[in-house]
Formats: sequence, structure tokens, C-alpha cells
Amino acid sequence: MRLKKHVLKSGDTMKGQRNIGMVAHDERKEDLLDWVQHNLQALIPHRIFATGTTGGLLRQRFGDLTITPMKSGPLGGDQQLGSMIAEGRLDMLFFLIDPMAPHPHDVDIKALLRLAVLYNIPAAYNRSTADFLITSPFMTGEYIPEIKDYTPYAKRLGAK
Repeated sequence: MRLKKHVLKSGDTMKGQRNIGMVAHDERKEDLLDWVQHNLQALIPHRIFATGTTGGLLRQRFGDLTITPMKSGPLGGDQQLGSMIAEGRLDMLFFLIDPMAPHPHDVDIKALLRLAVLYNIPAAYNRSTADFLITSPFMTGEYIPEIKDYTPYAKRLGAK
């Protein structure tokens, strides 16, 4: 079965400019800022949607980037990014997670990660994976995403 997405149709390709979600837990914000600095030229052509403080720090430090700030993660920013994924408006996600700290909005974080998996968007949850994604030829080249068609599942539940 060919896979589908809300915005992209079967056989459509992603080309050039990407919409990128960026999130970093407090303990990983400096890591993300360092990573963005290291990859600044590769990120300039793309649009970045970042949660709360992360977005503010990115805007403050990197004026050359196109950054759209969202709400803080605990105040709904993770869910805003998740909504963008479900609507086919986010192409990839860079989310530097701190696995050692408890997060009061853990259910929101898990929901965001689940949507990235469900809609099969590239997602990096650590710096190594982020390095692999940013250097991939698919970052700016043509890519045909494989998005599972969940219509049979939705029909089973009576949804449209």
C-alpha cells in the first residue's frame, strides 16, 4: 500500500526549504545552541518553529534564521508542534531531550514523539542523530516521504 500524508500526496516530493521543529529541554538548550551555531549555514534556508525559551534563545543568537516562536513546551508548545506534524506542516523535528531530568509535561512530550513516528517525519532526539540528519542529502534534496495510510483505521472508528 502506498503511503499518504495530509499535504503531500502519494508520489509528491519534499524539495528544498524545510519546516523544522526545534525543542530543547532546559539542560540541553546550550547543546542545541552550539549545534545550531555549528550548522548555521545549513539551517539558514529553512523555516524553524521552536518552543518557548528555545525559540527566544535562537532568535536572540541567530538573527539570520527564520524562526517562528511557539508557546513554551509545558504551556502547549509541544502540542502546537504536534498539530503541525498532524497537519503535514512540519517536515522534521530536532528535539534535544534530557533523559535524566523529570518533566512535568511528560505526556505532552510523549505525544509529540508519537506523532513524529506516526507521520514518519525525520526526528533527532540527540546530537548525533541531528548531525546525521543535517548532513543527509535528503536535507535539501528531493525526498518522497513514506506516510502510512490510516484510512482503514479511521473508518473502523467511524472517523472521516
